[in-house]
Amino acid sequence: MFLVVFRNRKRADIDAATYAADAEAMETQAATQPGYLSFKSFTADDGEVVAISEWEDEASARAWGRLAEHRAVQHKGRQEYYAEYTLLACADPRVHRFDGPK
Repeated sequence: MFLVVFRNRKRADIDAATYAADAEAMETQAATQPGYLSFKSFTADDGEVVAISEWEDEASARAWGRLAEHRAVQHKGRQEYYAEYTLLACADPRVHRFDGPK
């Protein structure tokens, strides 16, 4: 498994509807990519967003990152949407699971 964590804060002046449409389009397209496993996004009380995507391997995650449509929206994000972001990538994360009583 390869894990990508995208922590970000949006600019105050973004067009929220356009951002939402771009985010939805990217989520839909990512789900069709080879090696895609899952995506979830969480917003903290202070406005920081943490988006987590899981991929079968690093090559799959990198291929998604290089896809032309994704690259175009990444550029748009730096120009129009994000005040700041940090991308963390982890190969073979240690995973502990607990499945409580059923």
